[in-house]
Amino acid sequence: MIGDKVSTLLLFGATGDLAHRMLLPALYGLHADELLPEGLRIVATARSTLDDASYRTTALKALGEHVPADFFDPKVAAAFAERLTYVALDATLPAGFSKLAEKIDPAAGLAIFLSTAPSLFEPTIAGLTSAGLTGDKVRLALEKPLGSDLASSREINDAVAAAFPEERTFRIDHYLGKETVQNLLALRFANSMFEPLWNSAHIDHVQISVAETVGLEGRTGYYDGAGALRDMVQNHMLQLLALVAMEPPADFDATEVRDEKVKVLRALRPITAADVGRHVVIGQYGAGTIEGEAVGGYADELGQASTTETFVALKAQVDNWRWAGVPFYLRTGKRLPERKTEIYIQFKCVPHSIFAKRGARTKANKLVISIQPDENIEFRVMAKTPGLDRDGLRLREVPLDIGLANAFADHRRRIAYERLLLDLIEGDPTLFVRRDEVEAQWQWIDGVRAAWTEAGLKPQRYSAGSWGPSAAEELTRCNGVEWHD
Repeated sequence: MIGDKVSTLLLFGATGDLAHRMLLPALYGLHADELLPEGLRIVATARSTLDDASYRTTALKALGEHVPADFFDPKVAAAFAERLTYVALDATLPAGFSKLAEKIDPAAGLAIFLSTAPSLFEPTIAGLTSAGLTGDKVRLALEKPLGSDLASSREINDAVAAAFPEERTFRIDHYLGKETVQNLLALRFANSMFEPLWNSAHIDHVQISVAETVGLEGRTGYYDGAGALRDMVQNHMLQLLALVAMEPPADFDATEVRDEKVKVLRALRPITAADVGRHVVIGQYGAGTIEGEAVGGYADELGQASTTETFVALKAQVDNWRWAGVPFYLRTGKRLPERKTEIYIQFKCVPHSIFAKRGARTKANKLVISIQPDENIEFRVMAKTPGLDRDGLRLREVPLDIGLANAFADHRRRIAYERLLLDLIEGDPTLFVRRDEVEAQWQWIDGVRAAWTEAGLKPQRYSAGSWGPSAAEELTRCNGVEWHD
């Protein structure tokens, strides 16, 4: 089945924010670069009552707003819009799916992108099944959240598996489509200088930070039931951790890569109630200032008091030979001082400095992989400060920068969804998440939540615009480590 051509891409949730900001611009980019299969039809569906012409008008407006001006071409956009047709559908009403089936021939190959609330997954799949849209040449992509714990995740996965076997199920984590995330694999496995050092003998610790300046942004209903641990750590951050810590796969192949990732996830040391106070800090933002503007606290935005965490910092351990004794510090939160996603790897200091008697101090080498907002790889090394050294030799930490935007200025910077949508259309599951990965992630996250509930851990208040509760600084500082801010 993998690699079968598709003649139709079916987009659920086609009038939503994700479709307007990401999916339609990504498909436009693929169309403009002539990467979409010739004749591929895009059938859009949502509850809104629209016809083909009105949906195309809506789509063109979204492209005009979200495609970079130097890449947007009205003629290309108009040609792209000709691929679009629209079918109004209420996924909770099974009868509506027969109208959808009239527009699609699943035997000619169908890829489905399901961007709806998780509560609609099961009725949508039931409707697709009843309408004959789940055959052997149909594959399904699912947007998160895939459950709120291990039990609900299994329930969703069971419902999906009843119609779509694992090889035809594509679970999306859009971070895996980002160029810098894929470059992490190239950095490790295409350069002989890093992989021999990529272990506990040479790496002191790893930090993974996902910082957001925004608050709820209209996600009140979902976020207050999820919190930072489920919303960000369970998926994006554990996937990044797995890519950093995985063993070299035999090949850049979907099975090989995902086999190695799941081994890491299963090797995560459980956090218990006895040690959760030393390994986990949770917080909730109060009023403060972001980029010079006063903002309210989480409870103010929500309209009521809540115990939901908007910040998590934790210390994780991967119990295997490669990473024994190396802490992985994970930190994420809303209303932090800046928006950034980065992986920070600190190597151990040289075992003996030959420059110490000359007054020089050495620092550990550091590798900083910036994922957003800028894609960049920086390696910090020690170099001698110019001079005659009559007052002693001086060393200085200097960065070796690989600004991907500059290094690849001749290549257009793509939306992560371009890669993921093209892989879905072509049937390549390498950058999608397998069921056993999702369940290994949930098993560890459920354990963390159970531990902090048993220990009575409560979110600590932090001011919007700060780097979280002061206890987060102590989480690393007690091991002689500072967060990379």
